[in-house]
Amino acid sequence: MKPCRRARGGSGLVEAAAAVLGAQVAILVGGFAYAAAADWRAREVTDRLWQVMGLAGLVLGALSLAPGGLAPVILWIVVAAFTLQHMFAWTLGPRLEAYENAVDIGLYVIVVATVVLASIELGVGPRGVPYVVIALLATVLFSRGLFEAGLLFGGADAKALMIAGVLLPVFATPLLVPPAAIAPINEYLPFPINLLVDAALLSAVVPIALAVRNAARGEFRAGKTFTGYSIPVRELPERFVWVHDPMSREGREEEATIETSEQDRQRRIRIARELTAQGVERVWVTPQIPYLVLLAAGTVAALLAGNLVFDLIALV
Repeated sequence: MKPCRRARGGSGLVEAAAAVLGAQVAILVGGFAYAAAADWRAREVTDRLWQVMGLAGLVLGALSLAPGGLAPVILWIVVAAFTLQHMFAWTLGPRLEAYENAVDIGLYVIVVATVVLASIELGVGPRGVPYVVIALLATVLFSRGLFEAGLLFGGADAKALMIAGVLLPVFATPLLVPPAAIAPINEYLPFPINLLVDAALLSAVVPIALAVRNAARGEFRAGKTFTGYSIPVRELPERFVWVHDPMSREGREEEATIETSEQDRQRRIRIARELTAQGVERVWVTPQIPYLVLLAAGTVAALLAGNLVFDLIALV
């Protein structure tokens, strides 16, 4: 009878783990779909979405690690909470505002040191430092690094990668069976990195689609047909686009100072008035493709096939 009881208990743990994983995937896909739709409509995504998704990921992650004991759960909560603080606007107040950067750096140092020391003391494994904790911390460092380097143009993009890490730090078995040579990579490469790589690869669809559109309308222009298209000047205020032709150097420099969608809209209204006064009827523009749309597509691709770049390499 004892072996039977153990078998039933083991089966129950497997079923619980599967249920947690299913919830994590559902929240990630649903949340990213909502974020992509919101970013497409208004070029704004509320932090509340990331906060809710992150809190759900923290709880689900803790549940998945509970069978390993208290230490893995505590370490997960520490790193997940550290990740979530990026989703909340915090301040030390006017008097201590000058120390906020130092506090931010200090948090990074403390959390990294905690995980490193715990790995040395407890080892890496189910009852020590779970690999998902290391994968999440690596995701945060990677995302913050890309943002500070200007390779992720919006804070929402970096937050999206971090939240993906909270919900799915690692996704070892894509739903479509990957080539055997790639399977070990999926076990260790953080899922958000696969997501980002797939999004970057899928972004190649954009210039191809623009070229097809321009060719179909007889507007194929060497040098810019893969980056934009022309629209009537009167439509400019209501389109999420960058104006490139005609556009002065000062105008391009001004683009870098835009921080909100409303500022961008007011700028397009002013440009439309100026061009109309000059007798310009059509203007060549580049669409502002929200990167969150590509990240949502990359999420689905990563869940189905893992890292598309490694998949393609394995097939060559």
